[in-house]
Amino acid sequence: MATAKLTKTLVDQSEPGAKEYEIRDTITPGFLLKVLPSGRKVFMLAYRTNAGVRRKPSLGRFGELTVEQARDIAKDWLADIRRGDDPSAAKKELRGAMTIAELCDRFIADHCADHNKPSSIKRNQSIINCHLKPKIGSIKVPELERADVLKLMAGMKATPVSANRMLAALRKMLNLAELWGERPDGSNPCRHVRKYPEKGKTRYITDDEMIRLYSYLDAAESGGLEHPFLLLGIRLQFEFAARMSEITSLKWAWIDLPNRRVTWPDSKTGDISKPLSDEALRLLTTAPRLENSPFVCPAIFDPMMPMSEHTYSSGWKRILKRAGVPHVGTHGIRHRAATDIANSGVPVKVGMVLTAHKTVTMFMRYVHTEDDPVRTAADTVSHQRASLLSRPDMPSADVTEPRSVDPSSSDSVGTEITGLDDDRYHARTKLGNYRPYRHRKGPNRAVPPGAKGAGPMREPDAATPRT
Repeated sequence: MATAKLTKTLVDQSEPGAKEYEIRDTITPGFLLKVLPSGRKVFMLAYRTNAGVRRKPSLGRFGELTVEQARDIAKDWLADIRRGDDPSAAKKELRGAMTIAELCDRFIADHCADHNKPSSIKRNQSIINCHLKPKIGSIKVPELERADVLKLMAGMKATPVSANRMLAALRKMLNLAELWGERPDGSNPCRHVRKYPEKGKTRYITDDEMIRLYSYLDAAESGGLEHPFLLLGIRLQFEFAARMSEITSLKWAWIDLPNRRVTWPDSKTGDISKPLSDEALRLLTTAPRLENSPFVCPAIFDPMMPMSEHTYSSGWKRILKRAGVPHVGTHGIRHRAATDIANSGVPVKVGMVLTAHKTVTMFMRYVHTEDDPVRTAADTVSHQRASLLSRPDMPSADVTEPRSVDPSSSDSVGTEITGLDDDRYHARTKLGNYRPYRHRKGPNRAVPPGAKGAGPMREPDAATPRT
């Protein structure tokens, strides 16, 4: 093996032979040039790791790198090796790292299939197919940076809700990538990326609207204006403070009438159980029940199937219109029920059980503040303050009478304001001749040292009290 100082001239003069050969550099240890029979010339670095493993990775081809550039890379790698790193293994690991597209597939197969509902899996797959794979799918997972995430969010600015859902899914994927060893811990580039504000808000069903709504429900039930299973579902949703999916999927097997309890074995938040109120018990005991149908609210044309969400939401929309109530989604029923629970005075923990919320924060998001209770509270505070101020034992304020001024005096020019008069200083401001506090004269209002017009420092008169 030849040894020489690697220079551009030497590399240019190195001719290919029948076999490959190497030229070791005499300046940088381990740095060498490998000349192949095909004429290709490759810079390499031979080294031994701290574990004693010999490695000789390629740094790059001559022509792509100059001799000096290759030598600088070799020096940087040698510094990493002395710190205990193995740059060749890191390079090989990065080359074999999974891409974002492969991470998306593993996310669906290994996480969503075991932890998410079919609707959530469908939504995540849509986000992957529409945004993640086409835009960043080819990027290696360890090489994804915050700038890539910000660019992705900026491209979805016109659809802020979709952008926020995409960010949440990508953040979860990258957290799992850290768990699976595809990224270092704490390196999630979605961190500190802010979501777009979402302006959508569920409208609150007021008391007047509730009266009109239930009046129409009663009329529709007695007159046969709506399908009885639709009316039953809406009333039960108010009673259970439930989600629409929990009503459409409700089965008779989940209801324990003797013990007055209903259980959903697999709702959005998992297994939940709620007690039956008197009204819920009445509705279920008097509800029509089709033979062999397992559902409380079956589909209209197929009793063996649950009522579809389209049928339920369309019927709810029609009922609101006929009752003269402005439109609100079916989730508005849950918001109104949660607000009624919170205003009933029950403890928050009990309210969370009735609504099946896991956190207080989420429960309070469903509670709406009504104007009438707030206005009543404001009036109560105002009346308490007025009662305090009208107490007969309230001390009266000692108000100093304004000092009279001779109109003929020059000091009377301008507007006089009442204030302090202690025979040393009195406050009077002349119109158009206002002077800041620090420039007012008087024994008890001396000019601060260092201010404009201040004289030399002097000790205060002991006979003059400070104020």
